[in-house]
Amino acid sequence: MIEYESLAKSNAPLMEELEAAASRVIRGGWYVLGQEVSSFESEFAEYLGAKHCIGVANGLDALILSIEALDLPKGSDILVASNTYIATILAIIRTGHRPILVEPDIETFNIDPLLLPAALTSNTRAICITHLFGKPCRMDAISTFVNEHGLKLIEDCAQSHGAKFAGQMTGTFGVAGCFSFYPTKNLGAIGDAGAVVTNDEELADRLRHLRNYGSKQKYVNEYIGSNSRLDELQAAMLRVKLRHLNKMTDHKRALADIYFNNLPNWLTLPRIRDNEYDVFHIFGVRNDRRDEFRSWILDQGIKTEVHYPIPPHKQAAMKNILNGHYPIAENLHATEISLPISFSHNGEDIIKICKIIEKFE
Repeated sequence: MIEYESLAKSNAPLMEELEAAASRVIRGGWYVLGQEVSSFESEFAEYLGAKHCIGVANGLDALILSIEALDLPKGSDILVASNTYIATILAIIRTGHRPILVEPDIETFNIDPLLLPAALTSNTRAICITHLFGKPCRMDAISTFVNEHGLKLIEDCAQSHGAKFAGQMTGTFGVAGCFSFYPTKNLGAIGDAGAVVTNDEELADRLRHLRNYGSKQKYVNEYIGSNSRLDELQAAMLRVKLRHLNKMTDHKRALADIYFNNLPNWLTLPRIRDNEYDVFHIFGVRNDRRDEFRSWILDQGIKTEVHYPIPPHKQAAMKNILNGHYPIAENLHATEISLPISFSHNGEDIIKICKIIEKFE
């Protein structure tokens, strides 16, 4: 059986470093907002080319706190992709704003810049884009649109660690770049963790307050904040993983090349453009017989995933919140299947998968 993902195998080559980092933290006796967090924040900001990184508890909190920190008028409209992961939409709702769904480009899964003008309302104050599956959005067109209309740009980078558009890292185009370090991410912790990066001094200062009960000085609370702090153990794990992130990205891109060169043409493959540096967090292909194909390939000993089986506007939790018909999102959610592509796989695994897929009729 070829697993879709094996975190134990992915982490095995780093185990000595991870265990040493964990031991260092445990023996040190400082577990919340200490040297490991501040060191990771500096190292990750430097990696991305950003001025500030603020570690938080998870990716959803990174989005929520970023939107809160912007202090938009309550009930503002925020444009967001109709096929994004539900967290992006939850963050908008949880902060008292209204998500306005915009259909994606069917070839890239990312929000379609050509559809943004039609979605604009007099109440639109921001746009929250998701670099889905590790592919950067079309930041040239999106940045132009944002600047023309005076909007705030928030980037959901939960799947795009190290991805670039025209040589610039995702997370550095907008006022805030929001990252998840959920264990399956290309840069994954050993549990939940997240961060916000920004070049805005005032926003960074507010975020450091908001993640810690609205306080930077003990027992002095300047904002109504939250308890959402990246802990020392996870920061230490992430410091280890960050040192190996480029190697992991190169590995996944090499596996993706094998797929591109060997998969049959009846599968719709990810779109590749020269100015987009895709990190392939997910290798999502499409086929109208997705469910039949997925069942068949499992019988052949290959596990896959679907990202995601239910579009946001069809979720029970979104009833009477997200209204309308979004055929492109519905098509993507009905046809997408994610093939194995992780640090735990090797080229032989991917070639074997491709040869098995060729036999599907």
